[in-house]
Amino acid sequence: MRVGIMQPYFFPYLGYFSLIRNSDKWIFFDTPQYIRHGWVNRNRVLKPVEGWQYITVPLKKHERDATIKDIITNDIEDWKLKIIRQLEHYKKFAPFYTQTIQLIEKCFSTSTTSLSEVNIASTQEICRYLDIECNSEVFSKMNLSIDTVSAPDEWALNICKAIGATQYINPPGGLDFFDKNKYTSQNIDIKFLEVNTALYQQGKREFISNLSIIDVIMFNDITKIHSYLDDYKLI
Repeated sequence: MRVGIMQPYFFPYLGYFSLIRNSDKWIFFDTPQYIRHGWVNRNRVLKPVEGWQYITVPLKKHERDATIKDIITNDIEDWKLKIIRQLEHYKKFAPFYTQTIQLIEKCFSTSTTSLSEVNIASTQEICRYLDIECNSEVFSKMNLSIDTVSAPDEWALNICKAIGATQYINPPGGLDFFDKNKYTSQNIDIKFLEVNTALYQQGKREFISNLSIIDVIMFNDITKIHSYLDDYKLI
């Protein structure tokens, strides 16, 4: 069984969905400490003219060591409408604008103030749209009994051991973070899935890579997106 384990991100980039597509089981790892300026409550899309901008979920004040699952959205302002309006300029040049906005509205229809739940529901909704099987669980709700973690790279290892995984896949950014010997000694094959850059037309602009999946869906049909998801190598 091949397992992918990642934090629940906000409309993450294409590689995140390639990991899901190529996992037998996907685990939303929602118990790490929330870190500001990461990808849990924001991501990048195109600006109206040139360059990129953030779309961001505002948050209520929380303790510095609060975990992701305990982070609450600040709904005093209508952040969902603000994000939709930030995307309106795509209408001028994105062929799948209407479908994408309808998809985002579905993602935003979840009645919750939990940032983690917003991200998980959105990811699952996008998987349905892209016809990606997402056999997922949320770590905090699994009630797993795992071995004591003595180093950060052992969370995935001990989760894999507890559920009987034979292979763990991670983005290439973890190459220097994980000690492969820890995994192979437990008969778990660890691989790093690197998606090749998906080059597509973003109107008449200079191409910007690794934006939110929103941008990919704006400009590509599902068949083309599948070809991007499957264009990867395992390291």
